[in-house]
Amino acid sequence: MTVRELSELKPKERGRIVKVGGSGAVRRRIMDMGVIPGTEVEVAKVAPLGDPVDIVLKGYHLSLRKGEAKDILVETE
Repeated sequence: MTVRELSELKPKERGRIVKVGGSGAVRRRIMDMGVIPGTEVEVAKVAPLGDPVDIVLKGYHLSLRKGEAKDILVETE
């Protein structure tokens, strides 16, 4: 198992969230959308310049900015 930033994953890569970094309202908003430790996540697509990152978790798509995705640590195989 390897821990990487969510922003480093390529499309179709999967992992389990181990830590949500950041602080304040942005962190709280991300966690309110279901991005919490223990959740399985898959990168659906990444925009050509890397921003935004489209992920799938709990059966729905969520777009995150690259900076937000860098604060989320994911455990991959």
